[in-house]
Amino acid sequence: MKKKMISFLIIALTCIYNVSFAQDTIVSKKVEFDVSGDLMSRYVWRGTQFGGSSPCIQPAVAVKIKNFEAGIWGSYSLGGVNPNQEFDFYLSYTFANDMFTAIFTDYFFPTEDTNYKYFDYKDTSTGHILEGSLMFNGTDKIPFSLLLAVNFYGADAIKLNDNPNSPDFNKRKGIQYSSYVELGYSTKINETELSAFAGLTLNSQKKANISTGFIGETGFYGKKAGFVNLGITGAKEIKISKNYSLPVSVSAIVNPMSEKVYLVFGISL
Repeated sequence: MKKKMISFLIIALTCIYNVSFAQDTIVSKKVEFDVSGDLMSRYVWRGTQFGGSSPCIQPAVAVKIKNFEAGIWGSYSLGGVNPNQEFDFYLSYTFANDMFTAIFTDYFFPTEDTNYKYFDYKDTSTGHILEGSLMFNGTDKIPFSLLLAVNFYGADAIKLNDNPNSPDFNKRKGIQYSSYVELGYSTKINETELSAFAGLTLNSQKKANISTGFIGETGFYGKKAGFVNLGITGAKEIKISKNYSLPVSVSAIVNPMSEKVYLVFGISL
C-alpha cells in the first residue's frame, strides 16, 4: 500500500511539473491545478462534530486530468479543548456525462502529542480509514444527488477488548463496513444557493464478544441504523469590491441519533 501511494505521488508530481503554482485554478490543455481553503466556525461532517467547538482552517489541493481528480484535504483546529487534525487523500473518477463519480478516500487523523506513524497500514494497528463511495451528481432535470459510502479497511474495526491489562487491548478483529447514505437537493433563490440533505447510517451496534464480554466499537456514525445528518446549507457571494466577492455559507445541521444541533458559518478563501 505504501509503495502504491508513493508511486502515485511521483506520477502526480510529474504531471504538474510544468504547471505554475497559484491560488486560483490554473488551466492548461490537459491539466487543472487548484489550491483552496475554507475557514469554518466549527468542523461538522456527516452530522458529527470534530475538534470540539473550535474554529478550523481547511486547506485543499487538487489535480484534475480529464475525468480524473487526485487531491489532499485537511482540517486543523485553531484552538479548543479537543483540537482536531485531519489529513485526507482522495482519488475520483467522473463518468456517464458527469452523472456519476466514484471516489476512494484515505482518512487519517494525526495527533501531534503522540508518535503517530502515517505509513502504518497494518490492519491491526493503522490509524487510516479507507472508504469507497459512489455519487449520483444529478442533472439539470434531476436536481437531486445521492451518495453511498462504505468504510472497507482500517481503524473502523471491532475491538477485541477495552481492558488495558488484556493482551488483546485495542487489537482489532474485522472491519465493520460502516456505511453512510445521503440524499441531497439543490436549488437557487435569487443569489443564494440552497442545498438540503438527509444522511443516515446503515450500521447497528455489534454484539458482545462471547469470551471477553466487550461489545466492541460502535459504528463510525452511530450505535444503530438511522438518520444522523439532516439540514440545509445556504451559500452566496458577498461583494467586497468591484473585482472581488467573498463566498460565504451557513449550515443548519441536526443529528437526530445523537440529539445534537449545529449552526456553522464558513468562508471560502
